[in-house]
Amino acid sequence: MKILVINPNTSEAITATIMAAARSAAPHVEVVGAHPSRGVTSVESHIEEAWGTIGILEQIDLAETSATPPDAYVIACFGDTGLAAAREAASTPVVGMTEAAIFTAVTLAHRFAIITMPSRTIAQSDRVVEALGIAHRCIVRAVDVAVAELEEGSGHLEEAFAAEARSAIDEDGAEAIILGCAGLADLVEPLSARLGVPVIDGVAAAVAFAAGVVAQKLTTSRNGAYGTVDGAPSAVELLR
Repeated sequence: MKILVINPNTSEAITATIMAAARSAAPHVEVVGAHPSRGVTSVESHIEEAWGTIGILEQIDLAETSATPPDAYVIACFGDTGLAAAREAASTPVVGMTEAAIFTAVTLAHRFAIITMPSRTIAQSDRVVEALGIAHRCIVRAVDVAVAELEEGSGHLEEAFAAEARSAIDEDGAEAIILGCAGLADLVEPLSARLGVPVIDGVAAAVAFAAGVVAQKLTTSRNGAYGTVDGAPSAVELLR
């Protein structure tokens, strides 16, 4: 089984950080990473999401025409940038890290909190929470630092995330915490120990989820929303 994890920004350092978490979630699965050949160095705005979507589609096009296409894809960006378009474009299942993290949280807790970064990306988290109809069980908070701060890992953000998560537990009744950005896996173990509740990394959740879907021999339905569009140009062609 082969799973391709796509980071929609162009940062090689963040892609490497993401891949460490992805591989640990499925040690018996071939997990490979990719990021766009051009675009934005982080996805923190709606405009950057648009560029990130193009980058995701570019990487799917390249993977689909490769000698060994993946059995599934994971979108490693909180807010699930380009997920619907990716499901149309890919021949195999596509899992978004936000959806996977939320599905994991509702299995483990009644109420939970997403701690995202930076503050302006609360909107992206709200979008997925609302679409899944789970807003009555979820609160979204943020640590206001840039995604670029994850270039060398996330350990230095432990105190900030611990403080926001503790507030979510004490003030909002959160029973589990979702780390709302790719590249935060370094915080799972220390925060779990400090907070005494499940702490969920979306990339790890998505890889495990994707592996489970493939193991069940399931794939994306083409009967409706994700049906293939005949004659649609590929992202690779559009970027030439």
